[in-house]
Amino acid sequence: MGDNGLESQPKTVESGPVPVSEAIQGQADAPSIVIITGMSGAGRTEAMHTFEDLEYFCIDNLPPSLLLNLVSLAGLSAGGKRKLAVVCDLRAKEFFHELKEELRRIAEAGISYRILFLDSRDDVLLARFKASRRRHPLTDAGMTIIGGIQRERELLATVREMAHSVIDTSDIEPRDLRKQIRDLFTKETEQESLTVSVFSFGFKHGMPIDADIIIDVRFLPNPYYELALRPLTGLDDQVRAFVLDREETRRFSESWRNLLDVVMPGYVTEGKQVLSIGIGCTGGQHRSVALAEETGRHLRQTGYKTTITHRDLALAEVN
Repeated sequence: MGDNGLESQPKTVESGPVPVSEAIQGQADAPSIVIITGMSGAGRTEAMHTFEDLEYFCIDNLPPSLLLNLVSLAGLSAGGKRKLAVVCDLRAKEFFHELKEELRRIAEAGISYRILFLDSRDDVLLARFKASRRRHPLTDAGMTIIGGIQRERELLATVREMAHSVIDTSDIEPRDLRKQIRDLFTKETEQESLTVSVFSFGFKHGMPIDADIIIDVRFLPNPYYELALRPLTGLDDQVRAFVLDREETRRFSESWRNLLDVVMPGYVTEGKQVLSIGIGCTGGQHRSVALAEETGRHLRQTGYKTTITHRDLALAEVN
C-alpha cells in the first residue's frame, strides 16, 4: 500500500494458526497483543494507524525478542484491558527468527495474541515501491526490487502459516483495509468509532481553528437584548425557551437535523474518527449554547458518541 494506493473489492483470507500453544486457541476477538507483520508495502503502516484508532498502544519495528519485556513494561496481564499492537517484520533481520519462541513465552504467560499478516501480489508491491521511490528493505547491492520482494516472501513463509488472519491488500482501498481490521478485532460498529465534538463559541472571541463544520446562528433573535435574560446562558430554561420556541428556530433546527442525518453517515463511510462541529453566535453565551445542546442531543439519539462543550461560556456577561 506504499503504504497507499489500494484499490477496490476487499479480499480477506482467514487462515487457522499453526498453534504455538493451546493457550491461544478460543481467545476473544480483541486479544491483548496483535503482531502486525507481512510483506513490505502491503499496508503495515495503515494497519498500525487503525489499531491506534482502536486505542491499542502501538510500536513499529520492534525486535521480537523484546515482546515479552514490552508486555511487562506496558502492564499487560492475563484478562487485562490494555491492548498492544506491534509491527514485527524483516527490518529486524537477524532478530526476526526469534518470533516463534517469544510467542510461545507470551502464551505461557497467559497473554492472548493474534498474528495479522498483510500480503499483496508481487506486481502490486513492485508498483508501490516504484511509486514511492523507496528502497526495499531486503535489497542488497545490485539486487532489483522484485528480487527483494521474492526474498522477503521466502523468509516470511513460515510466519504466514502461523498467522491467525491474512489480508490480501492487492486490490483494496485503505478504508477497506481499515474496515476489515475493525471487523476482525472489534465488535464496535463504524458509527460507534466516530467521536463527535459539538461546541458553542462567540464570534467576537475569535473563529475556531479546529472545527470541521461551523454553523452561524447570529440570524436568530438575541436574548442579550432582553434585560431579564442577559445575565443567563443557553443552559437556563428561560433562554432555551426564548431561542428554541421561535418559529424561525424550529425551521432552522429541522433543516439542520436533516442535514446532519445526510452528512454523518458519509463521514462514517469515509472512515473519519473525529468530527468537530462549532455553533457560533455573537458572544457564545445564549443562542449558540442552547443550539449546541440540542445538536448534541440529536446526535446522541441517533447513535453517535458525542461530547458537548461551551468554549466561551466562562467569558459570559453574567451576574
